[in-house]
Amino acid sequence: MSTLSPPAPAPLSSRRRWTVLAVCALGMFLVGLDTTVVNVGLPAVGRGLDTDTRGLAWIVDSYTVTLAGLLVVSGALADRFGRRRVFRTGLVVFGLASLACAAAPTLGVLVAARAVQGAGASMLSPVALAIVVGVMPDPRERARAIGVWAAVFGLSMAAGPVTGGALVAALGWRSLFWINAPVIALALLLVARYVPESHGQRTRRIDLPGQLLLGAALFLSVGLLIEGPRIGWTSATALTGYALTVLTTAAFVRVERRRPEPLMDLGLFRRAPFTRAVLGAVAVFAALSTALLLHTLHLQEGRGWSPLAAGLATLPLAAGATLCAPWSGRLVGRLGPRRPLLLAGGFTAAGGLAMLPFDDGTHLGAAGLAHLLLAQLLLGIGFGFANAPLTHTAVGGLPPSRAGVAGAITSTARQLGSAIGVAAAGALVTGVAPADLAGAARPGWLLVTACGLFLLAAARTAPPPTVVPPVTPARTTARPPVTPS
Repeated sequence: MSTLSPPAPAPLSSRRRWTVLAVCALGMFLVGLDTTVVNVGLPAVGRGLDTDTRGLAWIVDSYTVTLAGLLVVSGALADRFGRRRVFRTGLVVFGLASLACAAAPTLGVLVAARAVQGAGASMLSPVALAIVVGVMPDPRERARAIGVWAAVFGLSMAAGPVTGGALVAALGWRSLFWINAPVIALALLLVARYVPESHGQRTRRIDLPGQLLLGAALFLSVGLLIEGPRIGWTSATALTGYALTVLTTAAFVRVERRRPEPLMDLGLFRRAPFTRAVLGAVAVFAALSTALLLHTLHLQEGRGWSPLAAGLATLPLAAGATLCAPWSGRLVGRLGPRRPLLLAGGFTAAGGLAMLPFDDGTHLGAAGLAHLLLAQLLLGIGFGFANAPLTHTAVGGLPPSRAGVAGAITSTARQLGSAIGVAAAGALVTGVAPADLAGAARPGWLLVTACGLFLLAAARTAPPPTVVPPVTPARTTARPPVTPS
């Protein structure tokens, strides 16, 4: 049953609106940072908890799979029970789970705590964006705010390895999780002080069957990628897993088509641009996660670099993503998504190809190091250009009632891509001797290249720029109040 929301509160001042954006972006920064910050510390975690690459992949993917599976339902809960309330709950869950991660005595405890951390993160990302959109009534101001939001998200993902390397070098791998506690405490104080409560214009029933089936399908597909090298890709266990994945996915589609208010609006996939945008989001984040994990293992395990040195080697990636994300947003607004997507695909493919010549005998002298840093820069530029056109393509042309769901599905696709990238990279190097890591990573760099080529193909069919007629300024500065019906 749909219910009307209470009357909207009085508009906030410009300063207060941008303060709300800053507070919500802080929560978003934590979500993105924790998606990648652990990567550079994985070798240290493996030594500390005596686990192999397969276990390390579970540490990363237990977070991303849970986050991906709960994004949509967390948005629905926020619309029903209050966005600020759910956002604060997410901060508390995320903070407590971070403390549990930091104190984890075994791999199993750490993986479970990371899953709970992902559940908390699912209440931050889509809910915070809904809060920001709700307090920005002016379309131009809202567009600028979303541009800042995209830049913060790109920065958080790209800055994770650098931040993680510095923390591990100074304080050990457990500091990757302890560091969240003071940030969460600050965020909770700022939310209580500055962020107003808001609800969705209409609330939806919680689709529990759809939620359970989606979670099962994600867990099975990613779990098979991680465990494949151990159980055998053609073993009876693997074949059973493939069959269960197909059956679970088919059941999810069947249930969603019959629900009056489904978890995911599958009708959106009838729009070719939306489908390409979702697949593009999977490709971009699969490429990024694959590149970061292979980079970390190659430099630390294969070359003997410290976590700090390996993290610093990703600075070109972070710089490229940070500089190009806002530039991409401006290009989308002026020229449409096609040109930024072409740049994203071209640079991503070039970054993957640039890593192919590296093998276990490649000397990382001045020339070799420059080559490595150039490849990281190319990947960062590709990642920075990708997010804005994909988001625009996914939600462009949709009414507001469907744009929110489209954005949530795209966010789910991003996290699914991250999980797939980590699982695929881990499967490639599981059981490989440190001296052979560079050679074993080559199929992963081919995967990164293929993701870039997919973006190039998607760009060829991207919609043209939308021509917006000029707006004549109104003579009056105030509008009469609207009485809720």
